[in-house]
Amino acid sequence: MLQGHLGVEAHGPLGTLWVSIGLICFYIGLLWINSLLGTFLTPLFLIPATWLMDHLKRRKAKSTQARTDETAA
Repeated sequence: MLQGHLGVEAHGPLGTLWVSIGLICFYIGLLWINSLLGTFLTPLFLIPATWLMDHLKRRKAKSTQARTDETAA
């Protein structure tokens, strides 16, 4: 059947520390990237949304003004 050692491979406490440091750095980097994405991507959606809301507000004001002009005439 299988030849060789069937035990669990162990790298000792230094290997465990090395992996834990790597995971800590990974999650710190993940938090950093997520905070940067939130900071820089939010205006990319908010600014066009305000443009759209301003356009719709002007359109509604024009239609309201036209209706009041029609009823006044």
